[in-house]
Amino acid sequence: MPAKRKTPKDSLTILTDTVLPGETNAINNLFGGELLARMDRAAAISAKRHSKQFVVTSSVNNVSFGMPIPLGSTVTIEAKVSRAFNSSMEVYIDVWIDNDGEKIKANEAIYTFVAVNKNGRPIKIDKIFPETKIEKQRYEAALRRKQLSLVLAGKLSVDKATELKALFY
Repeated sequence: MPAKRKTPKDSLTILTDTVLPGETNAINNLFGGELLARMDRAAAISAKRHSKQFVVTSSVNNVSFGMPIPLGSTVTIEAKVSRAFNSSMEVYIDVWIDNDGEKIKANEAIYTFVAVNKNGRPIKIDKIFPETKIEKQRYEAALRRKQLSLVLAGKLSVDKATELKALFY
């Protein structure tokens, strides 16, 4: 029997929690650092589910604090691998708050994880196959984000960043 094709849904991780008083700032909103830690945990679980390996956070590529999350809110964090490369994975995170039964998107983030063996060395992982429109959009954009990151870090020359160049020509 052939191996099942992995999709972003295979790595879906949903964490739901309540904002408690010890997790808020002086104006009773969730600390940004507390939200970052929650997103990191959800994203790590997602990356581990995809890779079936140990994973380490490589970078926090983008965080958008769209709205404050008040004390007492029910917060749901959804994390899915948006693209897998050789040993790294981009994980897209959506943060929702439940406002009397209405689900409101509060924040989003993009993290990168690397799958490693027991000695901490990067290890090859399976690719993913996006299915939905949003999964395909995030999958395609992940390569542009990776190329931009590599160009900014001096690890890829601009002339080899084909996906980035395609945006301008």
